[in-house]
Amino acid sequence: MVDVTDASFEQAVLARSSEVPVVVDLWAPWCGPCKTLGPILERVIAETDGAVELTKVNVDENPRISSTFQVQSIPAVYAMRDGKVVDGFVGALPEAQVREFVARLAPPASEADLLVAAGDEASLRRALELEPGHAGAVAGLARILLDRGEAAAALEVLAKIPETAATRALAAEARLAERQVVVGDDVSGLLDSLLERVRGDDEARQEFVDLLETLGPDDPRRTRYRKALAARLF
Repeated sequence: MVDVTDASFEQAVLARSSEVPVVVDLWAPWCGPCKTLGPILERVIAETDGAVELTKVNVDENPRISSTFQVQSIPAVYAMRDGKVVDGFVGALPEAQVREFVARLAPPASEADLLVAAGDEASLRRALELEPGHAGAVAGLARILLDRGEAAAALEVLAKIPETAATRALAAEARLAERQVVVGDDVSGLLDSLLERVRGDDEARQEFVDLLETLGPDDPRRTRYRKALAARLF
C-alpha cells in the first residue's frame, strides 16, 4: 500500500498501472465509511500477492488528484490499467463485493506470468516465446541485458512492444549507454550543454530527452528542463 500525493501520482499510479493494475482509494480522515472500507481493501488486495497494488489518496491534501477523478463523494475507489480507469465504485461496499471487484482485476496467472515471476533470463526468454508481447518479460529481460552491458540487445527486446512509462525509462538508459554517456551527479551540467544544440541536432535532442528520463518523477528539474526544451524548439 502506497500513500500517493499530487506530486507522485503520475509515477506511482499512471506509470505503474502499465505494469500492474493499481487501485486508487480516495479518502479523508473525517470520513467514517472510509475507515470501514480502507482495511477491507488493504486485506483483500494484500491477498493478491502483488497482482494488484493499492494506493491511497487523502483528498483534503491532494486537490489535483480529486479534480482528475471528479470526486463528488468519498470513499471513491478506481481501478487503473495502462493509465486509464477500467473499473470503480463509490461508497463502502461489503467485503464480498470488494473481493469481486479485485478479482476482476487479477485474473489467474498465465504460464508466462509464472515464468516472469521467476525472473531469470532463461525463464524470461521462455515467457516471450509463449507471449511475445508480455510487458513484464520484455522489461525484465531488458533490465538483465542492460546490467550486463548489452545496450543494443536491450533496445531490440524493448522494440517488441509499444512504449510504456517503464520501458521508456529502460530505453533511455540503453541509448545513453550506447553513446557511452555516464550519468553521474552533474546531470544538470549535461542538460545545460545539450540545450544549446537541441534545435538543430537530432542526436543532442534525443540525448537531452533520455537524460530527463534519468531524473526522479518528483525532481523539479524535469519540469524546468522540459519547458526549456519546448522554448528552444518552438
